[in-house]
Amino acid sequence: MATKAYILMKVKAGKSQDVLETLKALPGVEQAHACFGQPDIFGLVNAPDDRALSNLIMAKIHTIPGVEETDTHIVVQE
Repeated sequence: MATKAYILMKVKAGKSQDVLETLKALPGVEQAHACFGQPDIFGLVNAPDDRALSNLIMAKIHTIPGVEETDTHIVVQE
C-alpha cells in the first residue's frame, strides 16, 4: 500500500531555491513549496511503502545540501 506524507523542512539561509529544485527532481516528490516562516519548505511525497518512504527521507532528502531538519507527517486518511 502506498504511503503519502507531508515533509516540513528547515533549510539553511540562502539555500531554499537550491533545495526546492533538488526536491522537485526526486522521484516520489509530488509537490514542493517554499514558504515564508517556518518551515521553509513543505513537500508532499508518495512512496510505494513505509520502507521506501524512509529511504526517500533518510537517503535522499536528508542528504540535500542545505536541509537542516525535517518533520514528517504520514497521511492516514484522505
